[in-house]
Formats: sequence, C-alpha cells, structure tokens
Amino acid sequence: IFLSVGLTCTEQNFITKSGFHQAAAEHGLIVVAPDTSPRGCNIEGEDESWDFGTGAGFYVDATEEPWKTNYRMYSYIKDELPKLIKANFPADSERMSVFGHSMGGHGALILALKNPGKYKSVSAFAPICNPVQCPWGKKAFGGYLGSDLTKWEAYDATHLVKSYPDSHLDILIDQGKDDQFLSAGQLLPDNFIAACTERKIPVVFRLEPGYDHSYFFIATFVNDHIRHHAKYLNA
Repeated sequence: IFLSVGLTCTEQNFITKSGFHQAAAEHGLIVVAPDTSPRGCNIEGEDESWDFGTGAGFYVDATEEPWKTNYRMYSYIKDELPKLIKANFPADSERMSVFGHSMGGHGALILALKNPGKYKSVSAFAPICNPVQCPWGKKAFGGYLGSDLTKWEAYDATHLVKSYPDSHLDILIDQGKDDQFLSAGQLLPDNFIAACTERKIPVVFRLEPGYDHSYFFIATFVNDHIRHHAKYLNA
C-alpha cells in the first residue's frame, strides 16, 4: 500500500503516529510511506509558507519554473518509487493500493483515478477532494501548474471521477465531523461524493462525530482502512 500524507508532514508522521503496523503485519502488507515533497532543492521561496513548497508537493508534476525540475511527486509515487520498492523488497508490484490523509488523501484519490486498474483499492482520511475550488488547492496549483485551469482539473479528484471509466474501484473515505478544515471549506467532500454518485462509482463515506483532522482520528480508524485494502490485495 502506498501512503501519501498531508501538508507539512514528512514520511515519519504516519509511520510513528498512526499505529498501522499490527494490522498491516496481520494481513501481510507492505506499507510504503514517501515524503511529501523533494528536500534540499534550495529553490528561492521554497520555505516561505507551510502550505506551498517544502512539505507541500501536492502530488502533482509541476509545469512552472522554478518547480518543474524537482517537484514531480505524482510521477515519483506512480513510477519511480514502485520500481525502487520492487528492486529492494519482496513486493508484488502487480498488487498495489493507495491511501492518504488530507493533501495526501487528494494524492491517493488522483493516483487511483488517473490510472484505472493500476491500484486494487483506494481510501482516504479527510482528503482535499476538490482542490480547484479551495484556498489550499488554488495556491498550490497556481504556483506549480500556472494559470491554465485544465491543468488544475487533471489533478482534481472531483473532476477526474466524472470521466473515470467503468473499471471497478471501491473507495473508502473517513472524515471527522469536527474537522476545522472541513468547516473552513478546504476539503469539500460533498462535491466529490456528488460526482461519484452521478457516475455510479461506489464510495463509502463515513462522517465521524467528535473527530478532527489529527492523527488521533487516523489512529482510531486506520485498521478499517488496512482491512479495506487487504480485501482487494489478498483476493
């Protein structure tokens, strides 16, 4: 299972805070947790804000200077990283799934939706579902992809699902009802659910009362997500 995590995170956040290990071990799954952006590029402006640049790669392949050489997290997770894992670990590259949290939930959804059949399943915690419509997404996409909105839509789950083919994809999303970023209009799950319903794409959306955007929320439900993926990976 390839994991993509959220703004400001490194690969260590999920590894140390989520408590996924026991469930993954029980089901014989390898969990691969990459970083959220390149590091050490020394690009001017890279570290000026927490929601753009370092720690905020947004899982796109940038097309704009000065980002386009290094900020290619979409291709890294889709192509380069699986080859690296296959070369170094006893992993079956024919059986892959993807999940993520927040910005990484957006990453997981677009990886699955842009590559029909590549991933056996997809799930997300509090994903950014419609980045072309939210402040985080507008800032990141404007910087990495420029002003062409068709480039933006190519990395937006709510737009991608509208043209997703009929091949099977079972989506699980958990969302904390008391998530401050939900109420701030950053996540917009209702837009994604509506698009899935229109296309008859099966999605289980669980709105969890009393939970926020934190890793305590993830730790509470991570075993459900591991089981969701195991059902398809071990079929």
